[in-house]
Amino acid sequence: MSPKATKQKLFDATLKLASSRGLVGLTVDDIAAEAGVAKGTVYYNFGSKDGLVDALLRYGVGMLADRLLAARIEHDPVGSLESLVDSALGFIAEYRGFSQILVSELWRTPGQWHETLTLLREEIISIVKEQLQRIADAGQLPAGVRIPTAAAGLFGTLLVVALDWQTFQPQRTRAEVRDSVMLLVRGVAANPTLGE
Repeated sequence: MSPKATKQKLFDATLKLASSRGLVGLTVDDIAAEAGVAKGTVYYNFGSKDGLVDALLRYGVGMLADRLLAARIEHDPVGSLESLVDSALGFIAEYRGFSQILVSELWRTPGQWHETLTLLREEIISIVKEQLQRIADAGQLPAGVRIPTAAAGLFGTLLVVALDWQTFQPQRTRAEVRDSVMLLVRGVAANPTLGE
C-alpha cells in the first residue's frame, strides 16, 4: 500500500471513530485497529495521535478551502457568495464526520489543536471575507458592516446550519438550505442603508 493510501486509511478511521466518540478519548490502538494496520503505522506516518489529528485537520480544511476558492464567480459578487455557500454545504454533507470534529474543536475551550485550528479558521474566513468585501465594494452591503465579524458569523452559521440540516432535517435539499442562508445575505445586500 502506498504511503498516501495508508494515510488516507488512517484519516478515514480517525474520522469514523471521532464522529461517534470525539477526538480526545481516541487512542492510537483504536485508530490502528479501525484502519486495519499495525499501531506502529500511525507512529511511522504521523509520530503520534496528535500528529495524525493535526494532519487530518489541515487536510480537511485544505480541501474545504480549495472548494470555496473554486466557487468564485468573477462578475457577480452576490452570486459568488451563493456559490461559496453551496460549495460549503456540499463539502459538509460529504464530509460530515470531519465537519462535526471541526465544529466541536473550533468552539471548545482552547485545547490541544487550538493553534492549528486558529490558523485553519483564518484561512477559511479570509476566503469568506474576500467575497463579502466584493459585495461591499459593489455598494451592496450596509455602511458600517464589519467584514471580519460578518465573515466569522457567516462561517459559523454555515457550519451549524449544515450540521443541523444533516442531523435534524435530512429531507431538505441542499438547494433549500442554501436558499435559506442566502435569504439572510440577500436581505442585507438588498438594503445597503440597513445599518444607518
